[in-house]
Amino acid sequence: MAITPEQLARYARHTVLPGVGPEGQERIMAGSALIVGAGGLGSPVALYLAAAGVGRIGLVDADSVSLSNLQRQVIHATADVGLPKVESARRKMLAINPGVGVEAYQAMLTPANARQLMEGYDFIIDATDNFAAKFLVSDTCVAIGKPFSYGGVLRFGGQTMTHLPGTPCLRCLYGGEPPVGTVPRNEEAGVLGSVVGMLGTIQATEVLKYFTGAGGLLVGRLLAFDALQMQFSTISVARDTVCPACGQKA
Repeated sequence: MAITPEQLARYARHTVLPGVGPEGQERIMAGSALIVGAGGLGSPVALYLAAAGVGRIGLVDADSVSLSNLQRQVIHATADVGLPKVESARRKMLAINPGVGVEAYQAMLTPANARQLMEGYDFIIDATDNFAAKFLVSDTCVAIGKPFSYGGVLRFGGQTMTHLPGTPCLRCLYGGEPPVGTVPRNEEAGVLGSVVGMLGTIQATEVLKYFTGAGGLLVGRLLAFDALQMQFSTISVARDTVCPACGQKA
């Protein structure tokens, strides 16, 4: 896909970047990404991938916009309350960049539809808010050989890791889902709205780095931050050879 003069003007700050250039922008425009969740994490991911020119972006979410979402889900506005989140998000993304394709799936990700939804995309972004969905994203991506970005937030902190085929997955990190009731959900514990934006923006950056080949990804590394103290740390994650998802006997 040859970049046009109009696209050169739109993406000028990308095309002058060392390690990106016009060729990297062309790879972004040829790429596709599926965002699972059009809420707090999905909002910055969707906005930045659309602005960057990712050629085809899918959105999966079964919910509609509610008033309590607006504190952190910045892709939605007060006038969108009651609309399906995927439709509200699609409109904002196309308003930013009508040159991208946005496919909206108003559905919950389930074991029955996960593979079908993910197979047609180059990169998957976990922007969900519960462990069952996060492990479903991870297990499905491992099974079909798709790269993905994991993200999670709670209160004043967040963490994220990127998986490529053959590298540690979410089960290598956690083993399995925590027992019910041991980790509070955001509606119980709360989350600072800007923290969700911080993490989602990091996830979007990982996607763009994957498409362009610039820099190093968070592969085998969990990035965690505490926004109260504004401290970041990186923890090495090894591949578990007996992991039920990606291990040698999986």
